[in-house]
Amino acid sequence: MNTESENTTTADSKAANSSGLGKSVSFTNVVKSYGMKEVLHSFSLQIDPGELICLLGPSGCGKSTILRCLAGFETITHGDITVDGESVVAMPPRERGMGMVFQHYSLFPNMTVLQNIAFGLKVAKVGKKERLERAQRMLNHVGLADFGTRYPNELSGGQQQRVALARALVVNPSVLLLDEPLSALDAKIRVQLRDEIRAIQQKLGITAIFVTHDQEEALAIADRVAVMHDGHLEQIGTPYELYVSPATPFVADFIGQSNKLETRVLPNGMVDVLGFDVPLLRPLDANTPVTVFVRPENVVLRRPDAGNGDHVVHSSMFLGAFERTEVRVGTVSLVSQHAAGERFSPGERVSVEIRPEPVAAEPIDSAWARHATIKADIRVNAGAGERQS
Repeated sequence: MNTESENTTTADSKAANSSGLGKSVSFTNVVKSYGMKEVLHSFSLQIDPGELICLLGPSGCGKSTILRCLAGFETITHGDITVDGESVVAMPPRERGMGMVFQHYSLFPNMTVLQNIAFGLKVAKVGKKERLERAQRMLNHVGLADFGTRYPNELSGGQQQRVALARALVVNPSVLLLDEPLSALDAKIRVQLRDEIRAIQQKLGITAIFVTHDQEEALAIADRVAVMHDGHLEQIGTPYELYVSPATPFVADFIGQSNKLETRVLPNGMVDVLGFDVPLLRPLDANTPVTVFVRPENVVLRRPDAGNGDHVVHSSMFLGAFERTEVRVGTVSLVSQHAAGERFSPGERVSVEIRPEPVAAEPIDSAWARHATIKADIRVNAGAGERQS
């Protein structure tokens, strides 16, 4: 994770907050049930004014339900939701002042772009001259100044999503809600529009909640990321914190890529990973059998001088700035991520070194039951290499 990039985001966020436009949002012990099924379990989260929070997690974890509860489209079963300290639980959706951008743009096909953006102001009985002026200003904000007379079917997908964003922002919402707004777009347009949404949110200083299942999107755009799993908040933190210091094994497994290795806690409190002593993020009792989560960038491959390394390269994938290499360790595989210039060929023999970076761990008796379906397991026998002194 790029620390310089993180610092830039923090500075921009502070500048946005100072505008005074953003409002705080608080979820306190929110429970949501459908009949006997509880889909949100005592969910609590505090969002600062002007902050952009991403709700991240697999499908069905409760992300969109949280957004709908805040917007008033769902009634909570228990708990409280406040905006700037005022409870909104009893308010109908129209009185909550939320701006919402959906995955599907939901633009009116018989209205021009300018009319689409101004529609919410018309419903609010804003005068025609003012609403068209405000709609045009918002078009300028989203980079579509000359598109006001066009119709939705004359726009690309990315342009339509900009119009949907402008429509949500023009009513000066208390909070901007974005429910997977980029998932219908191709990869290049997604990145471009993602960055534009972030820039507009910071410029206006508005509080925003962005729902996504795409972790790259969440890590790139958010001040903080709330990782959800099965209706629970697993961890809330900056993208950097989530990656280098995951609070739970689920977060370690879900954020980024990890090799899963079975081993045991040593008497010194570390774990034996392929013969290397590696510290734990959080202490566990000695001799506890555990599954540890080792990042691919902490798996170092080396070419022995004589070419007689202990392990064999199975495959290598070029990914631009870096490369992922899969190495056979006995009958299983281990993934290493390294600079693209350090190329390894299939069949080449290498040695493996594990950097002593702290790892997340989970006792084996519960690890597989909870997480076996989240990602394909990469299970490596901790005794495959000799211990290093």
